[in-house]
Amino acid sequence: MQWTLVIPLKSLSRAKSRLTATAGDGLRPGLALAFAQDTVAAAVACPAVRDVAVVTDDALAGRELAALGARIVPDEPGEGLNAALRHGTAAVRDGRPAAPVAALNADLPALRPMELARALDRAAHFSRAFLPDAAGIGTTLLTASAGTELLPAFGAASRARHAASGAVELPLDGIDSVRQDVDTGEDLRAALALGVGPHTAKAAAPLLIAD
Repeated sequence: MQWTLVIPLKSLSRAKSRLTATAGDGLRPGLALAFAQDTVAAAVACPAVRDVAVVTDDALAGRELAALGARIVPDEPGEGLNAALRHGTAAVRDGRPAAPVAALNADLPALRPMELARALDRAAHFSRAFLPDAAGIGTTLLTASAGTELLPAFGAASRARHAASGAVELPLDGIDSVRQDVDTGEDLRAALALGVGPHTAKAAAPLLIAD
């Protein structure tokens, strides 16, 4: 099965606010962009991915991610993460109604294409499935097969909400890079330990030097 990924990304000036204590407002927007660049680059390189749609109104992010091969969908609702995902999914299925879709976080800088393929291959056995984040509270991946609504419920405690909605939780083994999102300095250190992509490595270099 070939999936279309829908990746929401808020304005870089507002993204990753919980990283301010680690990176300050000077580095934080650049880190948010770098996370998204490494996420999109890995997703585009994944053999289970047909294409990638990024929902964003940030002009810089749109240009940079389009250059990596993503389709940019303007965030016309402007009403938060779940509205952006519903809008992006509708835009994808407007042209291909039977497309299997998967919502993926934009902050997975250690994402490995083959680990993402492994998670998506597992998801292909279910009408809806999800993957919890490394903390075990949130969600990094939510999938919906052809003809199935995505029904995103991201946000605090989304693991429990997606499970309650009937989505199947995927096995966690062998896909650590798909689960390691970055909201805090501790998350960033964990992602760096896994091995991040080149954009994040460059953007985080001043922080490593400061250490």
